[in-house]
Amino acid sequence: MTELDNKLATVKYSPDTVSHLKPCDEDCRECMSKCCTYICPAGVYEWSSEKQKLIINFENCLECGACRIVCEKQSLEWEYPKGTKGVTFKNS
Repeated sequence: MTELDNKLATVKYSPDTVSHLKPCDEDCRECMSKCCTYICPAGVYEWSSEKQKLIINFENCLECGACRIVCEKQSLEWEYPKGTKGVTFKNS
């Protein structure tokens, strides 16, 4: 396991079956920086050169919104997960 995987293993998630992150595929292909793939602290985004598509591992999302802020095309639809889904933060 990577260091990121070890840290993410300590976070409690209740993932939904549907992603709350919806990028525009065309805008993602045109994006030069692919900044969401390295700005996300949870490693949610991966660019597949083979598929020319953004792969989204939404189950790991920490709901920080960094991806939405840095998206150079401003084309990422981002919502909080519904109801009791998503990440649960706790005070330590």
